[in-house]
Amino acid sequence: MSRPGPPEAGMGLRAARLPVLLNQLGDRPGSGFDRFRDRVSVVAGDRDGVAPWETGGAEILFTGPSPAWSRAPLKAPAEWGDGPRWVQIASAGVDGFPQWLLRDRLVTCGRGDAAVPIAEYVLTALLLHEKRIDTLRPQGPASWLETARRFRDDPAQGTLEGRTLGLFGFGRIGHAIAARAAAFGMRVLALRRGAWTESVPGVEPASSLAQLIAEADHLVLAAPLTPETRGVIDAAALSGAKPGQHLVNIARGALIDQEALLHALDSGRPAFATLDVTDPEPLPEGHPFYTHPRIRLTPHICWSGPFVREQFAVRAIENLERYLDGRPLCGVVDPVSGY
Repeated sequence: MSRPGPPEAGMGLRAARLPVLLNQLGDRPGSGFDRFRDRVSVVAGDRDGVAPWETGGAEILFTGPSPAWSRAPLKAPAEWGDGPRWVQIASAGVDGFPQWLLRDRLVTCGRGDAAVPIAEYVLTALLLHEKRIDTLRPQGPASWLETARRFRDDPAQGTLEGRTLGLFGFGRIGHAIAARAAAFGMRVLALRRGAWTESVPGVEPASSLAQLIAEADHLVLAAPLTPETRGVIDAAALSGAKPGQHLVNIARGALIDQEALLHALDSGRPAFATLDVTDPEPLPEGHPFYTHPRIRLTPHICWSGPFVREQFAVRAIENLERYLDGRPLCGVVDPVSGY
């Protein structure tokens, strides 16, 4: 396809023979660019700017989710031109970007970079729900003895062993969750969009969402947000929830019909929900999710871990080398499926 000419100096991108990489990720991937100094010209950008799509004709764009991108126009603006040849996104999901960014170019994402911390978040949520140790705060000897007596007379703590974990979505995050759940002796049931081309030890394929919801003690949403999955957890789906079910959403808030979830929680099916994502984020002041006794709400932090940024930097630099060498890239996004 045709490409705009080299960007003008007045736009901050000097004409050069080297391909221009517009980096909107700040200090990521850091010093990794140094070894490509004679192969690519790196220019700083801002994904939080008014119009992050003003790339000035750069051939490569490194960017990530931002409020500005989420407010992008439905049609590609004139400033986008033909757009970069390759866009590297610093997140697993690409639903926060306009469709025109995904088309007619290579787009790669951070698929799997945060799988471990997300899996650890999920197991933490499951254990908190079963063990409830976060609710035990004896204030002195008397309350210590009273709490101990209640647990001795009527054990209130549950267990993960023998419980069924339902995974809606079985990509890298789903695999990481399943491996850790298996270590606790859980039965793992998973539903994926594509065909099961091979068996995964310790994981049973679910035949339908209805089966998954009906059998799961803990139902974890780990699927990408697409037109097919938007609002998939609606009133009809929730009506089939196993009594006592714990719903965990670490994917995207829009997978759930939030009004339907409120009604379902009030009726006790599901019994509890751990939500790290909502629609929108943050929810407006006074939204019932903030105070509902059957909801644990966290501010989209499940991805956070000590090595996530480092892993993304390694991926991005490897992809840059592959791109400059003309080799296939890692984590390529399918513009049709949206992930």
